[in-house]
Amino acid sequence: MNKEVMKNPSKYLGNELKYLEKVLEGESWSATGGSWTIGLEQAFSKRIGTKYGVAFNSGTSTLHAALEAVGVGAGDEVISPALTVIMDSTATFAANAIPVYCDIVEDTFNLDPDKLEALITPKTKAIIAVALYGLSPDYDRILDIAKRHHVAVIEDNAQAVLSSYKGKMLGTIGDISSFSFENTKHISCGEGGMILTDQEEYAEKCRKLGGHGFKNLRAEDGRVRLNQDMFQNPDYKRHDALGWNYRMPEFTAAVAYAQLERVDELVKLRQESAKIFMDVMKTCDYLIPQKTPDGYVNSYYSLGVRYLGEEKTGKTWQEFRKEYVDIGGDGYYGAWSVPYLEPVISERVFAKRLPGIYENVRYEHGLCPVAERVQKQIMQMKTNYRDLELAKRKAEILFSLIRKYE
Repeated sequence: MNKEVMKNPSKYLGNELKYLEKVLEGESWSATGGSWTIGLEQAFSKRIGTKYGVAFNSGTSTLHAALEAVGVGAGDEVISPALTVIMDSTATFAANAIPVYCDIVEDTFNLDPDKLEALITPKTKAIIAVALYGLSPDYDRILDIAKRHHVAVIEDNAQAVLSSYKGKMLGTIGDISSFSFENTKHISCGEGGMILTDQEEYAEKCRKLGGHGFKNLRAEDGRVRLNQDMFQNPDYKRHDALGWNYRMPEFTAAVAYAQLERVDELVKLRQESAKIFMDVMKTCDYLIPQKTPDGYVNSYYSLGVRYLGEEKTGKTWQEFRKEYVDIGGDGYYGAWSVPYLEPVISERVFAKRLPGIYENVRYEHGLCPVAERVQKQIMQMKTNYRDLELAKRKAEILFSLIRKYE
């Protein structure tokens, strides 16, 4: 079979160029004085349903800011699921805290509430609840445990825009939430992120942490030079908090704003693409999609699938992928290694950051056995099709491969 020649249309089909031209025509290209970033914050927080939005330069800096905003500090513990990207761990290290890993539910791939409570200690300050591939974790149980132990819940929604849990939009459930606008995400502007919260205190802390600690930053406004006479006075003191430069530029905000205008369409395309592939997989018993429980809406950043077909097909995970690619299919991806088996953690590179805190912190193979097993099975299948005919064609190719091994 000849390899596929159909092209996936550009993801930037809205007002991106128009808005970029407006930024170029403006007087300010910085979030410290411009209006596009503020406009994006207001529009995104309104769309999801929170009081405050704070734009950042990535969905990793948002996690760092969220952790510090809820009070995580040196030597504190932060629980996160064992199947997720490493950034939940590195953001924890950036806050000088200690990652604690919770195993996952086998069929949803998300944090297992049955394993959560036993991990909480007097040092636990936060739980990072990840919506993996766009699927919400079980927030009723997570929040119940967190509230009884006075622990903050941070939603990591990097892969989940317009996902919901029992009628509640993700981003409105925990104490504070983090979104990513990186190049592969539902809303994409190259790099970028957003903090959402209903808590003014958290929003202001995030604003200052991401904006050099300027004292006149507020929860609802990231501009710092509103009064030029005051700001340029040589006696004026500018900074009352420790902060970094995590701000989102106006150019990035303009692109993200144009993407936000089409977010319902972009999410629907991913959901429909995932359904096309899942319909094909119903014909076999060794490709098992991530389970979406009743009452959950999955936005399908990717379609996570467990491959259990080595005995049936005689093909390893890698061999099955190669055969799919060879006959014209899109090459799916493997899931990231569980974070604590990455060399930066397993070889204790992180410990050099603060030896006094991390001297006795070690992670071993077998810590979270379900996550370690499932991670090796997962195929992360593409859903980012802007042409559903292309998705159908790729699914037909997968179907032909499935039929070969009937």
